Amino acid sequence: MYIFMAGTILITISGNLVVIISISHFRQLHSPTNLLILSLGFADLLLGTIVMPFSMIRSVETCWYFGDLFCKIHSSFDMMMSTASIFHLCFIAIDRYYAICNPLRYRTEITTSVAAIFIAISWVYSIMFAFGVVFSNINLVGIEEFVISNSCVGTCVLVFNRLWGVLVTMLAIIIPGTIMISLYIKILYVARRHARVINKMQSTKLSLDENRKEISQKKEKKAAKTLGIVMGVFLLCWLPFFIATVIDPFVDFSTPVILFDALVWLGYFNSTFNPIIYGFFYPWFQKAFKIIVTGKIFKSGSSSTNLFTENL
Repeated sequence: MYIFMAGTILITISGNLVVIISISHFRQLHSPTNLLILSLGFADLLLGTIVMPFSMIRSVETCWYFGDLFCKIHSSFDMMMSTASIFHLCFIAIDRYYAICNPLRYRTEITTSVAAIFIAISWVYSIMFAFGVVFSNINLVGIEEFVISNSCVGTCVLVFNRLWGVLVTMLAIIIPGTIMISLYIKILYVARRHARVINKMQSTKLSLDENRKEISQKKEKKAAKTLGIVMGVFLLCWLPFFIATVIDPFVDFSTPVILFDALVWLGYFNSTFNPIIYGFFYPWFQKAFKIIVTGKIFKSGSSSTNLFTENL
């Protein structure tokens, strides 16, 4: 278990470091969309460095060795990262919505400054929400006796009463997830409509400007498809945990600890999968990865490397 979990942590850290270095270093990747992906990669990196190692020890040893205060800090960071991830993905969906559905207004309305505001909202809300809930103990109101009777030295489990089990799930995943899915349904509808128009245009000779527009639309659709997969994987990884969180208070907290632990790690795997998805679907990520691992990134002028090809 240590080897498996340590390997997962290593992949999570190294993969997201490649994402962060790539977007930070290569000028061609400095766009509002990639700025959001950069911040999402940073959230996944923090999960891999701050949260997952201590969760690994807790899972394997079935004991928490780091004290009550650090248990609260660890639980807060755990909740904060999952909340930050879903909000980043929600704002990425808004970004893709404008890129596909309102392409003429996209460059003027979704700027780097707007992306920075999206990122700030994601982090500030997540920090206040997670640390506020955990350190206020508002999630334990009405179940104090149960917590005291079932707590012992070496325990670090985040328990929610019925109200906050529902509220946390609604605020952290259901509401932003619903917004995200609704936007992507609209994006897919518009993308299909664009595809039909392009197919009709291809029956006639395209001008140079029309050809460039077609290539640009294909890039935007491919980016939307890839980020849609990222969002789908996020929901598949984290939704089972939040469903269990809602149900557990209503079944007198009878959910086995080992099941909760497994569902938490399923959620963690999302941070491992994201760079792998980028590697499969983003040619620029593959090229950036090769430049980084071969050391070419240290050559003068490497930040100006062309990472895209015309046939994307």
